[in-house]
Amino acid sequence: MNIEQIYEVFRRHGVVTTDSRRTPRGSMFFALKGETFDGNQYAEKALESGCSVAVVDDARVAKDDRYILVGNVLETLQQLAHYHREQMPDKMILQITGTNGKTTTKELVAAVLQTIAPVQWTQGNLNNHIGVPLTLLTLQDDGGFGIIETGANHPGEIAFLARIVDPDMGLITNVGRAHLEGFGSFEGVKRTKGELYDYIRRENRIGIFLNASDENLVEMAADMPAVRYGLTGAPGAEVWGEVVECNPFVKFRYRQEHIGWQVVQTHLIGAYNIHNLMTAVAVGVQFGVPFSLINQALADYQPTNNRSEFRDTGRNRLVIDAYNANPTSMAAALDNFRRIQAERKMMILGDMRELGADSAKEHQHVVDIARESGAEVWLVGDNFAHTQTDFRLFADVEAVKEELKQHPLQGLTILIKGSNGTKLFQLPELL
Repeated sequence: MNIEQIYEVFRRHGVVTTDSRRTPRGSMFFALKGETFDGNQYAEKALESGCSVAVVDDARVAKDDRYILVGNVLETLQQLAHYHREQMPDKMILQITGTNGKTTTKELVAAVLQTIAPVQWTQGNLNNHIGVPLTLLTLQDDGGFGIIETGANHPGEIAFLARIVDPDMGLITNVGRAHLEGFGSFEGVKRTKGELYDYIRRENRIGIFLNASDENLVEMAADMPAVRYGLTGAPGAEVWGEVVECNPFVKFRYRQEHIGWQVVQTHLIGAYNIHNLMTAVAVGVQFGVPFSLINQALADYQPTNNRSEFRDTGRNRLVIDAYNANPTSMAAALDNFRRIQAERKMMILGDMRELGADSAKEHQHVVDIARESGAEVWLVGDNFAHTQTDFRLFADVEAVKEELKQHPLQGLTILIKGSNGTKLFQLPELL
């Protein structure tokens, strides 16, 4: 079958799955391969469990007409997703990437836009070469918006995903020092994230949303058609804003020229979220969302998934930012925590992953910043174990959990920050 024929099958079924344990009745199963598994081996089970069609690339398992045999299942999934996107020219597609804030920005933008139109957006963190196609295949031809988050840890990945997504507009939240092991350097990060701008330029798409307060992004945009926004004083900004208060939740205000300030109290922790909030404001303004609806959407948004989340357990007040960590986001989190007023403060910091040759220097820098805070600090992981510090060191999250069981903490305001792989997200239940 060619991709047009496979698309006709998809149109009849409408739902795809890559997990033989989750098989909605009548869905299409795509037998993906990984380092430790071969989806072809689970195709029969998927059909028995509810799927109507299985897309496979091993001829030995294609027993009857319920199987579609292709050369490569992953490539077919990606081609199908792109083809599906191309059938919806009236749907506005916004592709988001960046070092930090991608997911929060995506959620805020979706919250604002769905006040005026249907919106489909990336769920969770499905932002890679598999998650992006799966998200695109959920898009509906309803004339609304599609918001596609795309991540990368090596050069060329954003360019590859942009070709699948074919966005109408692009948005880079920021560029920071993350995944240096894959990118090689900060300049490598900029080049890779900038592949989204390159695609918008090359394909002559509508343009970008540009944070004019970010000098790196302004330089990378190089005279592209852009909706500019930023902090008060950002050059050329069409809408600008600033933090009013952050203790612990962000209250901010924003305005346009000749229009008075709009003030919004959010449920977000972290002054750094002003950039994510202003992005959502700028997108809303561009697409005609009234200020009242923008304000309500941002005020109502509740962060989840251990991102900029505040939780009062009755024993302690927790600032949970344990989904990811890199030098840029770690520094921002520590700076914000310093601003929070509390009698007794503590930080539990986990390793930052994928920093390559810069790892030792960057972890030591975090230790030095933390030392100036005056807070009690626990460090978790092998990278922090090699720093020069007097802070308490723990090999892993299990060691921390054991300490908390033996000596429970109470009456503290605690920042929990680390890469997802350190599993610090397991700690709140013990705090």
